[in-house]
Formats: sequence, C-alpha cells, structure tokens
Amino acid sequence: MRDTRESRVLLLLLITISFALITVDIRGGDDSPLDATKRGAATALGPVEDGVATVVDPVGNAIEAVRESGDRHDRIAELERQNAELKQRLGSDDRNRARAAELDKILKTAGAGRYGIKGAQVIAIGAAQGLSWTVTIDAGSRDGLERDMTVLNGDGLVGRVTTVGPSTATVLLANDPEFTVGTRLEKTSELGFATGQGDRPMKVELLNGKLKVAKGDRLVTFGSSGSRPFVPGVPIGVVSSVEPVGDVTRTVYVEPFASFTRLDIVGVVVQPPRDDPRDKVLPPAPKATPTPTVTVTVTPGAEGEAAGAGAGADAGAGDPAVENPADPAGGDPAAGEDGN
Repeated sequence: MRDTRESRVLLLLLITISFALITVDIRGGDDSPLDATKRGAATALGPVEDGVATVVDPVGNAIEAVRESGDRHDRIAELERQNAELKQRLGSDDRNRARAAELDKILKTAGAGRYGIKGAQVIAIGAAQGLSWTVTIDAGSRDGLERDMTVLNGDGLVGRVTTVGPSTATVLLANDPEFTVGTRLEKTSELGFATGQGDRPMKVELLNGKLKVAKGDRLVTFGSSGSRPFVPGVPIGVVSSVEPVGDVTRTVYVEPFASFTRLDIVGVVVQPPRDDPRDKVLPPAPKATPTPTVTVTVTPGAEGEAAGAGAGADAGAGDPAVENPADPAGGDPAAGEDGN
C-alpha cells in the first residue's frame, strides 16, 4: 500500500471514528446504543472464534506443557539434590556419632590406665605394605609418634608402631604372626607370651605349664622395659579354649578384645603410666547366670491329713494279730496236748 495523502486522511478518520464509538459505548454503560451491534458481531464471529481456538489450543497447550515440563524437571532435579544432601548429612552425622563414641571409649581406657595418648585415624590397610597385618594411621613424627609405641582402642590392644613418617605411621596389628607380646593373667602374676595367628585366636604360652587356666580367664599386657614397645595393663583378650600338651605344658587360645577388621579411631600411647595399672583397665567381668532352683512348699494341714491316713492303715493291718490271742480256737497247740 502506497503511503499517500488520501491514505493518511483515511487512517486518521478511522481512528477518530473508533475513539468516538468507544466514548459513546463507555458513556452509555449498560444502555449503550452499540449493544445490539456488539451482540450481532458476537453472533456472527463466535463460531469463527471457536474454530480458530480449536485449531490453536492444542498448539498452545503443547507449548505450555513443554514449558511446565521444563519447570517440573527443574523442581525434581532440585528436590533430588536436596535429598542427596540430606542423606549425606545424615550419613555423616551417623559416622560422626560412631567416631565420637569410639573416641569416648578410648579416652576412658586411657584414663583408667593413666596413659597419655595421641588420637589417630586408620587411613589404609596392610595390602599396600605387603602380606603382614598392618594399618596406616594419619599421625607421625610431627605429632610426637616414635617407633615401638603401644597402639590401643576402646576395646584393648591393637598393635605397636613399626614405621614413622612425618605425618603417617605404620602399625603392626596384634593378630599378625610376627607379633608377640608379654601377658599377665588377671588377678595373678602368672606370665606368658601371646602370638598373633591372623584371623584365628591368639596363641599363648604360659611360663607355668602346670597352671590351671579356664575358659573366660582374661589377660593384659605385662609391659616392656621402659614401656617400649608395650605399656602394662592394656587388655589383650579372653581365653577361648585350653588344650593340654603332655603332662607339663598346655596351649591356651585367646580371643582378642579388639576387632582388627573394624578399626577406625585408635590411640597411640605417647606417655606411659607412672605405675602399673594391673587389672584396672579391664572391662567389668560378665556376671554369671544364676542357676534356677525349684522350691516345693507343703502346707501343714495336708501333712497332718497324710499322717492320719497312714496311722489308720497301720491299725487296720494289726487287727487280726490282736484278736488271735483271745480266740479259743486259736490257742496254743502245745497247751492242748499237755492238758490231754
């Protein structure tokens, strides 16, 4: 369409008429003179609008669905992220609680034995260092650790330090076949030597081969000269079985208190006790299960009736013997013969 003077005049005229009609319609309100015209236009154009809406609505709905799908996907992704963070936080809290409980046990053990300890965490197992039963902890010479220091946890003896680096150290576990520690039997001064046997109970050789040892007896470390590599009084384990070997010696097997496959937080004894704690570090001994007893109660009345019934039976049994002496036919045969 060419932009001419006539077209501009026509456009201005149409705009003026439109404003005039709008003004008349607004001023007329509900009685607007254009209501009839509007109803006619609605009647004529309504079917056309419906047809266009029928064609256009699926497209609009599809576009809205795609937009809402993207929003839902974002919301789901956000919820999944929050759920993962919550699970991680809960898992971390559970692990922290378990570590706090283990550290509390270690501190109680150290307090009972008067040991000065340095806490450390197990960060590697012995597969990286050979075939021996060893672990690596995250403390070293910078933390005051030295070779041949005793390592324990809240349950008992774990091992001894064999190699020390600036920030890490290697611990030989007490169940390693190369591990040997001096032992003392609880409540006695009987000594021996315990040797690791891998995943089997430790083997103990007692100096007194004739000593009577029972299942359930407990052992602690005897202690080394200068408290290296072992401080005294650390719980080792409980006797699980005793096997006689000849008439003089016997083999004792001890189940360690510490679980060497579930190590996390440990304590390295950097300061030995001034005095031997003896058996003070051992946990309380388990109480023996009482043997059930059966009590029978007899009432006095029932006992008297039973006695009376017995006396009556005895009297009835003796009646014939009482009557025989008075029986004429029951006289003495010898007396009859004398009379004749």
